[in-house]
Amino acid sequence: MPQTTHLAQEIATQPDDWDRVVTRLGDVARHLPRPGERVATIGCGTSWFMGQAYAGRREELGQGLTDAYAASEHQLARGYDRVVVISRSGTTSEVMAVVEELRASGTPHVSLVATAGTPVAERSAATVLLDDVDEQSVVQTRFATTALALLRASLGDDLAPVAEQARAILAEDPSSAYGHLALAEQISFLGRGWSNGIANEAALKLRESAQFWSESYPAMEYRHGPISIAAPGRAVWAFGEVPEGLPEQVRATGARFEHRDIDPLADLVRLHRLCLGKADAAGLDPDAPRNLTRSIVLT
Repeated sequence: MPQTTHLAQEIATQPDDWDRVVTRLGDVARHLPRPGERVATIGCGTSWFMGQAYAGRREELGQGLTDAYAASEHQLARGYDRVVVISRSGTTSEVMAVVEELRASGTPHVSLVATAGTPVAERSAATVLLDDVDEQSVVQTRFATTALALLRASLGDDLAPVAEQARAILAEDPSSAYGHLALAEQISFLGRGWSNGIANEAALKLRESAQFWSESYPAMEYRHGPISIAAPGRAVWAFGEVPEGLPEQVRATGARFEHRDIDPLADLVRLHRLCLGKADAAGLDPDAPRNLTRSIVLT
């Protein structure tokens, strides 16, 4: 598989990126949510899904109510003690508008941004600059996963074994990492709890990078309708905990059930490698997805 694309190069740095960002926690922790606070996250696309994963994990750990909103559909008027904004570009129109609302209301907030000197970085009450994981590919990978790694570390999660799992995946031959999915005509991604955000992101990555038919659902919801498309030649990929009986029901349709008992964030790196393979097979440039740009700026 060609490794000359920006996306391939950026996927490969992720374990080191996670290790490095965790060392910054002591310097930035004062800006991040404290246990017991009512928290909301704001983002668009991939950043929204990273917010979903963080929100789910924070609530699982009993650290406080946490909601994840798309910037265009937020409900911040419900009242929150702190808001976490995630924006790679720092220039997305909907996110900039939310930052101005937060400033006007006096709501404490912090923005995780990859690009210095941008409106979100400059106008936020506090900014955590992650410029070492900025990307040249339009398709987000390492910025988003590194932002999530930092947020998870702030909750007390140990990211060191997660990084090691990701390194092992990057060292695998493609046929071991994802080869059995290379010919799948459709994949549905499933999550439970915080891994729902990972499932949503996985489906988005395949759509962006390879124009591939992918969907995502909460694992327990999959049998309430979506399983109707399961069939030979298609696959169901579950992140995290798997409901009892679901693998057998999927296999009974003739579809492949895909699951590894590893951290969902590490397993997302395996999905990233599949994105490269699918894009290459389709003759597509994964750095330049159809109809997309680095930042969505509305006029």
